[in-house]
Amino acid sequence: MSARRWGPIRSLLFLSPVLLGAPYLALQQHYALPEPLTDLVNPQTNLPQISEARILGFAKYLSEDIGYRTVGTLEHALADAWMVKQAEEVKRNCEEVVAATGRKLECEVWRQEGSGSHRFDMMNKRLYKTYVNLTNIVVRISDGTDEGKEHAVLVNAHLDSTLPSPGAADDAISVGVMLDCMRVLVNTPEWSPKHAIVFLFNHAEESLQDGSHLFSTQHPIAPTVRAIINLEAAGTTGREILFQATSEEMIEAYSHVPRPFGTVFANDIFSSGIILSDTDFRQFEQYLNVTGLDMAIVGNSYLYHMRKDLVENIQAGVAQNMAENTLELLRYLSSPGSAIPTLTTYKRPTTVFFSYLGYFFIYSFTTAKILYTVLLLASITLVGFTYVKPAAALRNGRGVWRAQVKGVAAIVAGTVGSFVVPNVVALIMRYGLGKGMSWFASEYSAIALYGPASLLGALLSQVLIGPVHEHTAFTALLLLQVGAAFAVQMINIGSAALFFLSGFPLFLVLLINPLFTGSVNEISLVTYALAQALPLFSGVLLMVPVIEVFVPLTGRIGADAPADNLIATIVSAIGTLALPLAVPFAHRFGPRALKHGVVWTSMITVVVMAVFSMRVPFDDMHQKRVFILHSENVTSHEHHLHIAAADGAPGFELLASEIVNQFAPAANGSAVSLELEIMDDYNSDWDPLYPFSAFLTPYKVPLAVDPGYVSPWIAPENKFSISALNDVKDFAAGTRSLTLEIRHPGLIWTVIAFDAHVLKWTLDDNPPDEYARHHVKEASFYGKDTWTIDMTLKIGPGGDGGGALLVNFIGLQEKGMWPGKKAVKEQGGVAMKLFEELDRWVEEKSGGTVDALLMGCVAGVTSV
Repeated sequence: MSARRWGPIRSLLFLSPVLLGAPYLALQQHYALPEPLTDLVNPQTNLPQISEARILGFAKYLSEDIGYRTVGTLEHALADAWMVKQAEEVKRNCEEVVAATGRKLECEVWRQEGSGSHRFDMMNKRLYKTYVNLTNIVVRISDGTDEGKEHAVLVNAHLDSTLPSPGAADDAISVGVMLDCMRVLVNTPEWSPKHAIVFLFNHAEESLQDGSHLFSTQHPIAPTVRAIINLEAAGTTGREILFQATSEEMIEAYSHVPRPFGTVFANDIFSSGIILSDTDFRQFEQYLNVTGLDMAIVGNSYLYHMRKDLVENIQAGVAQNMAENTLELLRYLSSPGSAIPTLTTYKRPTTVFFSYLGYFFIYSFTTAKILYTVLLLASITLVGFTYVKPAAALRNGRGVWRAQVKGVAAIVAGTVGSFVVPNVVALIMRYGLGKGMSWFASEYSAIALYGPASLLGALLSQVLIGPVHEHTAFTALLLLQVGAAFAVQMINIGSAALFFLSGFPLFLVLLINPLFTGSVNEISLVTYALAQALPLFSGVLLMVPVIEVFVPLTGRIGADAPADNLIATIVSAIGTLALPLAVPFAHRFGPRALKHGVVWTSMITVVVMAVFSMRVPFDDMHQKRVFILHSENVTSHEHHLHIAAADGAPGFELLASEIVNQFAPAANGSAVSLELEIMDDYNSDWDPLYPFSAFLTPYKVPLAVDPGYVSPWIAPENKFSISALNDVKDFAAGTRSLTLEIRHPGLIWTVIAFDAHVLKWTLDDNPPDEYARHHVKEASFYGKDTWTIDMTLKIGPGGDGGGALLVNFIGLQEKGMWPGKKAVKEQGGVAMKLFEELDRWVEEKSGGTVDALLMGCVAGVTSV
């Protein structure tokens, strides 16, 4: 098993059980889900059990029988009424159980209704939200005593769905999980909570977390909440991942779930702000100052906020897994030994945690620092004792530590090379071949494209570095890994554990390597096998959820974003962690073999690029998101078609041109020349999607208006209007005080945008102390068509033109969203007539590879 006897191919064949087996075992662990259950009661124990069939039944009713539950729609109101009935049924069942058994159990139900406003900064944009008469359905289960209600854990899911999606996974499945957890708890004999559990079915998350804000700021039992468990979904497959944990006590509570899946690495990524997304967790933290756990289903997030977020696309076992984990958390946190009463004050966690090899590991940052320091010192000692003097031609008088310098240079160069070459490939694919995002339709295809390029970069760098003794490269790798673990942990980043999980096996196998070789002069293949197994296992466990999130996400981060380079960098970074021994192994066989390796990996890289250049980025289950608006401007009386995409994949301009030529041809019958619009804070056409609209690449073309067309939006009963009430101008003080009233019959998600120096208003207590652009977005309950803002503006001397306020306004037609309102398409006017034809045409033209968000809008501008 030495280099003298076995060449590269035979050595790789020897290592193949590890190189293939470790990823296989990691994938098995990652995708392991419990058997979905149908029965409500366990036939062996006769005790209630979680039933996936029941959970998915709830999800199917919400997402398909009721449908698209966008805040402000009729469907949203229907879901509210349905949820109230479910909550009342839980209460009735609870009362029957108490009457029959005398258990210490009480179930209380509230239908909270309220109005409010809050600031919601997002994507470095300042934004304000206001809402009228939104609702939450709240159920509290306690032992019925004041003491039992004093400290509560809250579990939250949202009933609403977003604009283009029926929301089976996001978030109807979580609603079903909570309902089934309540059933199991209430019907379990002898169970009684020491501490209350509050089940919040919040009814406005997708409108920027209005429901959780309403509960946190206005519900009478909100002050009793000590911790929260937030259930979310950004996909339809796999185990739900713990991606936010904000106290040591809650991390410890999570360790009791039957199938933990969470790492400090995911926690660090999300808290860094790299992922431009958020959950209701934010409102509970900000307004209740509580700790908690944020968990979400993230596999196959291609369907996140898409039409195909349907029960039929939810993987079997997903609901069972989430519900059983949630149930165990609730049992533990409501038990007498729970830390819930102590969480009136809490500290942010300084805890390393990760699920690994079927276990959930937790240790403090202090322990991590001690552990990593000891490992670093032990490694330095081991390297000194196992130093191999190189041949005279390589020695040049160097000692052990001078030799390590070149070894470290080789490892660093390999790491740099493994990043540079894949990024060059990414640039060639996007700009040279015009085949950007050709990996999009499969997360694993990104590994296939950039993996060989990453290996090529590592090998090529070693040719440039020159010969390095294999043992020196091995020990230099050890020092870098354990040194990185030590350094990163010293700045209190728990993800240093990634380097520890790689460095510790290296230390152990280097320590026992002489047992396999009888000498420290060479490295055994058994040593490679043992040293590589755990890092490869860990790397695959890390790679899979990361690419599950980031590959689909790149389809929504804007055409100008370097999506190809982002994915190339992710594959390279995690690939380097997964295969740390590539560089020492490359020096095992000498310079000639290394050069042959460069030639072969170059050929493989070129072949892979050629294959990917023939691929298309999208298919019917991994679709391109296209945003299409039909807007009617009630000020200018013009109609426009707006078309936008949020990715840089090739072909969008051609698709947009074909849509325009088919549905908005020029008056003389010639082709329409498309020109990109400027997307900034003053492009009010896309304000319903602000600030996400910053990611869009928009086109805008005029639509012909039938001479006989009479707009329904100018009739007095339907008119979208903005008025100034209680208007008082004080020219001496340079101020204007007014109530801005926005009336929007038949429209939802209205937005106003204006420029002003606001001195004070009812939206918050801290408006910008300057003349600035302001965006205010509204979301209200079905049928609520008026909202107001009280504010005082600064105006110039002499009135500054009378202090007039120019306001851009826009809203979505409640019956003008396709396909959500397909059942009442006749009531959607010209927008829905266009959308029905356009949607059919896009489906046929694209072969089902495009998911189009189709919304009818009414907009205008007025001076008040």
